[in-house]
Amino acid sequence: MLDSSIPFPTLPPAPGVGYKPQHFQDILGDARPVEWLEVHAENYMGEGGRPLAQLRHLAERFAISVHGVGLSIGGEGRLDPDHLARLKHLCGWLNPASFSEHLAWSTHDSHFLNDLLPLPYTSETLQRVADHIDEVQESIGRRMLLENPSSYLAFEESTYSETDFLSEVTRRTGCGLLLDVNNVFVSCTNLELDPRAYIDAFPIDKVGEIHLGGHDEDEDDHGAPLLIDSHGREVADPVWSLLDHLLERSGPRPLLIEWDANIPPWSELAAEAARAAKALERVPA
Repeated sequence: MLDSSIPFPTLPPAPGVGYKPQHFQDILGDARPVEWLEVHAENYMGEGGRPLAQLRHLAERFAISVHGVGLSIGGEGRLDPDHLARLKHLCGWLNPASFSEHLAWSTHDSHFLNDLLPLPYTSETLQRVADHIDEVQESIGRRMLLENPSSYLAFEESTYSETDFLSEVTRRTGCGLLLDVNNVFVSCTNLELDPRAYIDAFPIDKVGEIHLGGHDEDEDDHGAPLLIDSHGREVADPVWSLLDHLLERSGPRPLLIEWDANIPPWSELAAEAARAAKALERVPA
């Protein structure tokens, strides 16, 4: 378990956005109301070039959150030591305000799968996830946040609910949680669960960051609604409503707009961030 003296991630309780290089000049010109930026770790593990130069420049003006998508925290095999070493190097020179990863797996033997795949919530899985988180936190020397997944199916062998599983992970490892509200809405719609009940059961005191993103609507083979966590459009109104319900419990928290596909002009992304700022303003500190 992580040394309890290592502080919790310290992003401001304000809007942030996922950084995209095409917005670099716009952000430098006028980033309002955005106060912090998120980058994907795997895009900045090289030795130099324009991406790292831009990131160094942005880090002088904004708090930075590093979000990993390639560690395969839930994978059956050991963590990739080379990937972990590159992550340690990135966090060492950048000194981000926050680091997070997904509760998912994406590796099998020597193969990497370009997706974030679900896992059953069992005692065996819990121990494996906790061991991997311990290894990450010890390597990078900082507390990490673990993100709840977007789900399209449930495992019959699961013996924990997702919220109980995440609570136990935090207890064993000392990590925090990243609560993705769109993931909650997507999962609960797909699995026919109550998203507000999920939020009410979530360990809010462990949340260091909140995410919002867009999803696409589809149907399964039986004609039932199927939502896809695409990050390719604006946040849907029901997700904003679910955010309001969450903020009534949590109070203001760091709140990120994710838009990773079909990248819009900066004005459109900033408008989503402005809507996030208004949601935060409605909530007493």
